[in-house]
Amino acid sequence: MTLTRRTLTRHATAALLACLTLGSPQWAVAQPGGQSVTINIALEPDGLDPTTLPSASVAEVVHYNVLEGLVKIEESGAMTPLLAESWARDAAGKQYTFKLRKGVKFHDGTVFDASAVKFSFDRARAEGSANKAKKALFDNIADVATPDAHTVVLTLHNANANTLFRLGESTAVILHPATAAQAKTHPIGTGPYRFESWVKGQRINLVKFETHHNAAQTRLGKVSFSFISDPAAQSAAIDAGDVDVFFNYATQNVSRFQNNSRYQLLVGSSSGKGMLAINNRVKPFDDVRVRRAITHAIDRESFIKTVLEGRGKAIGSHFSPTDAGYLHLAGTYPYDPEKAKALLKEAGVKTPLEVKLTLPPAPYARLGGPVIAADLAKVGILAKIELVDWSQWLNGAFKGQFELTLINHVEPLDYQIYSDPAYYFGYDSKVFAELVQHHAESSNARERQVLFADMQRQLAQDAVNAWIFTPQASNVVRKGLKGLWMNYPILAHDVSALRWE
Repeated sequence: MTLTRRTLTRHATAALLACLTLGSPQWAVAQPGGQSVTINIALEPDGLDPTTLPSASVAEVVHYNVLEGLVKIEESGAMTPLLAESWARDAAGKQYTFKLRKGVKFHDGTVFDASAVKFSFDRARAEGSANKAKKALFDNIADVATPDAHTVVLTLHNANANTLFRLGESTAVILHPATAAQAKTHPIGTGPYRFESWVKGQRINLVKFETHHNAAQTRLGKVSFSFISDPAAQSAAIDAGDVDVFFNYATQNVSRFQNNSRYQLLVGSSSGKGMLAINNRVKPFDDVRVRRAITHAIDRESFIKTVLEGRGKAIGSHFSPTDAGYLHLAGTYPYDPEKAKALLKEAGVKTPLEVKLTLPPAPYARLGGPVIAADLAKVGILAKIELVDWSQWLNGAFKGQFELTLINHVEPLDYQIYSDPAYYFGYDSKVFAELVQHHAESSNARERQVLFADMQRQLAQDAVNAWIFTPQASNVVRKGLKGLWMNYPILAHDVSALRWE
């Protein structure tokens, strides 16, 4: 069967009708203008503590809104003060001194000071910490000193030019020392909004924190995050006017918004890496020839055109064009079904080879899975599609229980995951781990640049995964709402900047 945009849309509509037949949840009805906003994100988070949970959707709700860090990453990628009002770095680049903002309080009225920073960072760098930035940031912190209530001094093992950027990510938010254990279900932070309620499967509600240090600049009194992932259901919600912002709207038929009287489409860049993840632990995927065959079998440009309506760029390693030092390696494995067949034969794989392709509920996966399956079928790989919800994906594929899965990694500069053999796709390379370690320990800018390029080439050479696209951020926004980001150096929604006009 030839898969076209019309075919994919018909399948999505059928899925919506099935949901309606079974009884779909009632979404919060948006009230355009005024003091509230409803933002839709495709995946419901599995909790609200970004320092212990892996899902990027956690940060979409709480980062900059409920929980804050020392540093803020702006839409431009610039680092500006947040809970720290200023900082200084020593000449060697191994010690950072932060002066904290005074008069800041947590949502329960507790005063924020240096002890909260030390608690949060010591917790993140402790043995057994589940913080996904442990290797990238916290393992490099040798000491956290608090000379007084408004000063924090971080001493690093090795100078790292990305330290401030890492401190601006959601993994480095400051938690309330007395309530950190409940952050997964009821976070208490210092942000411009406080957590109010969570109706599972439908929405999370936040309300304005009236005594926030920047409350005068926060226009909206209430924010709701809804979770509609099915493209047809998203389209229905737009027609009903139920939502103000659809973040990363499923890009089928986005041309409909060119002359829409209520909504407009904002298109920007992102740090995402969309890929067909491969379980390197299981046969026959433990053979690099098979992984290379899979990569040759996928027509990236056709995928981007068909599934993303051209709103993306082909990539060939786990790096995004928004990363400084990015190498364009998509040409390493050009679309070549005959080469793919030859590699499978060379590896001794008998075709047809039956595999399982696990798809999370994100629209790019549900729409893209059949496209990938059709490409693989042309080279003798028969992919049986398994549809799972987000919780099932996190507790299955993300735990290493999969063969192939289509996923978009949105965190910037997250290459350290490939130095962890326990990570879900099970890549175990001493060469790559040594490159990462050498890069982390180097203080020479030129050497770091060369090592960064070597890491990209090593991942591509080993065909760890079949990288396909970096997506554009395509947001459908109700007209009159101002202040929304167009470009996403990190996945966060700074709701305090939004206003109605």
